[in-house]
Amino acid sequence: MSQHLKRTIAIVIVAVAAFAPALAFADGDVRVALVSQRVTLVKGKEVLVSAEKARPGDVIEYRAVYRNDGSAPVRELDATLPVPNGLEYLPKTAAPAVVLASTDGRTFATVPLVRKTRTADGREVVREVPLSEYRALRWSIGTLAAKEARTVRARMRVAPLASVAVNAR
Repeated sequence: MSQHLKRTIAIVIVAVAAFAPALAFADGDVRVALVSQRVTLVKGKEVLVSAEKARPGDVIEYRAVYRNDGSAPVRELDATLPVPNGLEYLPKTAAPAVVLASTDGRTFATVPLVRKTRTADGREVVREVPLSEYRALRWSIGTLAAKEARTVRARMRVAPLASVAVNAR
């Protein structure tokens, strides 16, 4: 395996591993536990295994459990999952199914994201934003009662090495 390929795979693994600490704590009495698992097929059935090692093309499932450890409900709670460079959100894998996405982590809109672009002849058209540009997903949890927990999840594919190298620049 070439040194460049090893380094690029290491970047992807670091991106996957860096995901967990970003969601370790939320405001107030809400705690977040993030689990990332690689999706594999065993005898034709999906099995979730450790995502410690992932290769281009592998599918990773992220589950974030939001738990209210307090004695009062938390209102207007949003659950957010970052999408690190090197990973690409897989459409229709989000649960709950109604999910927002962002290309910058600040502005969110309904999936699929769209943007206006100009064609070569000057016309303005609306096109879907490539999934490789999604940087975060968000769900509106609403009210989370005391001692209650809610889980959000989504799957992402480890991008091909060429995509990781381009996005890392």
